[in-house]
Amino acid sequence: MALQTAAALSPRSISSSTTLPCAAKHPIIYSSTSSSSCFLSPSQRKNVAVGLSGVTTSKRKRAWASTVKSSLDTVGPTVNVGQVTEVDKDTFWPIVKAAGDKTVVLDMYTQWCGPCKVIAPKYQELSKKYLDVVFLKLDCNQENKPLAKELGIRVVPTFKILKDNQVVKEVKGAKFDDLVAAIDVVRSS
Repeated sequence: MALQTAAALSPRSISSSTTLPCAAKHPIIYSSTSSSSCFLSPSQRKNVAVGLSGVTTSKRKRAWASTVKSSLDTVGPTVNVGQVTEVDKDTFWPIVKAAGDKTVVLDMYTQWCGPCKVIAPKYQELSKKYLDVVFLKLDCNQENKPLAKELGIRVVPTFKILKDNQVVKEVKGAKFDDLVAAIDVVRSS
């Protein structure tokens, strides 16, 4: 499969003063045979050397691949509003701290939980309604068990509402109206 960069990202068109925005966590390769992009794994990234302005190029068999360093790689966690962000045991607290004085709502769920699946689309809608609130979700699987235990989860779904890095409200179960009321109380305080 021959890979080529898009014309805008060819090595000849990138100067040392060019800034390339990137929201992806991993480098992007543009394929000349497909309009979609694919991501490199961290192990593949080790084989690529850093070039000018955080842009990396590699030439193999007449094909160019450009790597654009993400702001997530250099700046730290990004707080997103208007969407639900998946977190894990390693990213949860840094994102909560980065949220500052914003209200943070955490949906603690499991893949096999029926009520979790029912409330998930409603939770997604809330994230679009409350643009001053950070919405997160944590899969309480074996990998994230230490964080779930730290937060005192006993039933799924459980919603933890945080303000200033502290849990201030909790809603157990798929009780949508109770969740909305709890968010409104914390937002107004």
